[in-house]
Amino acid sequence: MGLLERHEWYDLARETNWTPVFVTEDDLFPPEMSGGFGLPMKEWESYDEPYKVSYREYVGIQREKDSGAYSVKAALQRSKYYETADPAYLSLLKMHYGMMAVNEYQTAFAMARMARFGKAPGMRNMATFGVLDECRHGQIQLSFPHQLVSLDRQFDWTHRAHQTDNWSVVAANHANEDVMLTRDAVTTSIMLNFAFETGLTNVQMIGLSADAANMGDYTFSNLITSIQSDESRHAQIATPLIEILLRNGRKQEVQQIVDVAFWRVWRTFVLLTGVPMDYWFPLEKRDQSFKEYMHEFVNVQFAEQLQDAGLDLPWYWDHFLGEIETAHHTAQAVFWSWRDSVFWNPTGGVGPEERAWLEEKYPGWNAAYGPFWDMVAENVAGGNEHLTQAIGMPALCTTCQTAIAGPGARVRQIEREGRRHNFCSPVCEWIFGLEPARYADFDSIVDRLYNGVIDPPTPENLLAYMGIGVISEGGGDAHDYAWARERTREGALG
Repeated sequence: MGLLERHEWYDLARETNWTPVFVTEDDLFPPEMSGGFGLPMKEWESYDEPYKVSYREYVGIQREKDSGAYSVKAALQRSKYYETADPAYLSLLKMHYGMMAVNEYQTAFAMARMARFGKAPGMRNMATFGVLDECRHGQIQLSFPHQLVSLDRQFDWTHRAHQTDNWSVVAANHANEDVMLTRDAVTTSIMLNFAFETGLTNVQMIGLSADAANMGDYTFSNLITSIQSDESRHAQIATPLIEILLRNGRKQEVQQIVDVAFWRVWRTFVLLTGVPMDYWFPLEKRDQSFKEYMHEFVNVQFAEQLQDAGLDLPWYWDHFLGEIETAHHTAQAVFWSWRDSVFWNPTGGVGPEERAWLEEKYPGWNAAYGPFWDMVAENVAGGNEHLTQAIGMPALCTTCQTAIAGPGARVRQIEREGRRHNFCSPVCEWIFGLEPARYADFDSIVDRLYNGVIDPPTPENLLAYMGIGVISEGGGDAHDYAWARERTREGALG
């Protein structure tokens, strides 16, 4: 085979299906794991993956990626870049590594389910490479920040965050497990490879990479660019599955899968990408606003990809477009107000110039969010920083586990089996209603304060339960309120 061109042997090598004799097809591919949707095997065997690669090619490409990323890391390490980096930017790195490194290993489990239980041989082949990819992503994102633990103990959360019940990690894990770890192979692929990796990762990887390069952090920029090149290949795993299902009259099921997954991922994406893009990068280093990235890569590109796949925009698209304007601004206020409960140091980042930029990018920002930050600045100026720090926990949504907050926000409630459930939006309430048993019995951090899990339910014990003061101290304002003092010095409080 070494003498043949790939196209001459590839199909033969990856067509690994056979007719089982000693067990039934359902024994070999249990429906609850495979997600066969009742379709005959010949339909799944028509799967034709758009990205074809041999193992030899794969190893060569990945070796070049790792060599480049680690070489840049070694060069920048000698420059002592991180010792003098902007503290708010370091907070972005702490949050990213803490949320993403071990999560990449979780994604490997999702890929492994596709590699074992997918009925389509081409899907199994691509997912096998996906398992190797996600292991690499986990390893490289554990390796890179390891050097920084001696600089700042908060970087230790890279390895340990997912072993804690910190509220920010709980929210991220809740979505990850829903989308990646508790579904059949086909549903997982549509949720992960299409709704997530096709829909949203371009904003995270390309946008953060551009801003990191502007910061001079070529280590992180090259790292996530290296990862994104793999994600773009993963994104193609689901497209042939969608084609097969739509051809067999399953559009309604596929549409619902995409609608659920996109929203679940979006609610955590707001926290991980939207907030740092518009608040934690120095103003002069921002490539574009979060909204501009979202409209380019999601409202235009992903909308076109949905159409090309034969699907519709999610029914809540108008609501989603509204959240692009508001959700991460609310999340920033939540992070900052409860900063002692997270494992990084969020800056307020709303000095006079930043506020002018936010008003330009998001008309109406000053009217909606300015009064909150004015109150913060007044308290800082009066030496009352303690009044700017929230105690306890905010109200959390049953579905997405994020705070129910923001201008005009109201809690949506339903009663089920003697238990009250709160929701941040009609979309989260809709998702809960589709499969209430999937979500109803999960205890949020707020629930654990009331049901005796966190005992006694004191602020100090709550923080310790979430790992604060155990792994490292919690967060403080990254710039020591310099942005607030600048605002009051310029007389901007009227």
